[in-house]
Amino acid sequence: MVWAVTRAPYASLPQKSRGRLHPEPEQEMRSPFQRDRDRIIHSTAFRRLMHKTQVFVTHEGDHFRTRLTHSLEVAQIARTIARALGLDEDLAEAVGLAHDLGHTPFGHAGEDALNAEMAPFGGFSHNDQTLRILTRLEHGYAEFDGLNLCWETLEGTVKHNGPLQGLGIEQPVPPSIAEYDRHHQLELDSFAGPEAQIAALADDIAYNNHDIDDGLRAGLFAVADLAEVPLVGPVFAEVGARYPGLEESRLIHEAIRRLIDRMVRDLVAETGRRLAESGVKTVEEVRRLGAPIAAFSPEMRNHDRALKRFLHERMYRHYRVNRMSSKARRVVRELFQLFLAEPECLPGEWRALIGDSTPETARIVADYLAGMTDRFALDEHRRLFDTYAAV
Repeated sequence: MVWAVTRAPYASLPQKSRGRLHPEPEQEMRSPFQRDRDRIIHSTAFRRLMHKTQVFVTHEGDHFRTRLTHSLEVAQIARTIARALGLDEDLAEAVGLAHDLGHTPFGHAGEDALNAEMAPFGGFSHNDQTLRILTRLEHGYAEFDGLNLCWETLEGTVKHNGPLQGLGIEQPVPPSIAEYDRHHQLELDSFAGPEAQIAALADDIAYNNHDIDDGLRAGLFAVADLAEVPLVGPVFAEVGARYPGLEESRLIHEAIRRLIDRMVRDLVAETGRRLAESGVKTVEEVRRLGAPIAAFSPEMRNHDRALKRFLHERMYRHYRVNRMSSKARRVVRELFQLFLAEPECLPGEWRALIGDSTPETARIVADYLAGMTDRFALDEHRRLFDTYAAV
């Protein structure tokens, strides 16, 4: 195979992949992990991310992050880190691209509302929904439902934030993950491979720094408000001192690119140190280490927590964001309750999936709602609740 590669001994090697649930012949030009990445990019769920919000509802402005731009940024950062550590870049990129596919419209506000409505039926989490999309809800292939991704990509997507069982974990495994694991085990009691661990921290790097950008752009806080935030304030001050009189848009971009660079360098250094100290020689040893191999240094973890506190106080709980979140929760709640009570209002292809039990109906309704973009959810709500709207 022209794609056979040599990586670090603890990397996930495509030529040693555990394969796919439905066996397929390999291709000469693309590795299994490259094919997974490409299948994700070409999926319907990935395209929908273009109109799913991060923090702001999409009609608030054209330049705020969406789930799509965020996923691309995560994948780029993950690929850079994977290359620096000798890991498989394609697998890291695939996990980065897939990690948000299960998100509802309206970001975490939409997810919270849907989870509350689904509480009697097993709850809702975007991680669980991502696996449903990857293994069941995508219908583009003739021989199977889902994308039939490699074991390593599915494992990394499900466990990118850590094990789901064991190690003192008390919460139950989400229902769709538990069901899938019964016939295609993902080793839910172990950590994911190093590429998925890297993708999870690339997610942190991307959304922290780009929420600074979006928060400043939206006027929720000012550059001066960042002065006391560790790492962030000094970096903005450093750029300001080096380029006196620099226009604010350039100042922000220059500071954020430096913040990303410092966080990436810290992650590479700390992960490299852990790899050396642990003595792991294979990806299986990484999974069974009992602790994450990918991490920030203690100092950077403190900086990360301080930035999250600032963003939580000054951005995520800003009254303008609260108002948008309130609208979002109301839209999702009312749509769910209407469709559960009157499933005959669902579009024909969805109505045909409705089973005999209320839990089955609730899960189908949740699948329909979770797949909506912000714009479609608002339009659907108007069609159903505005007496004069066309249906």
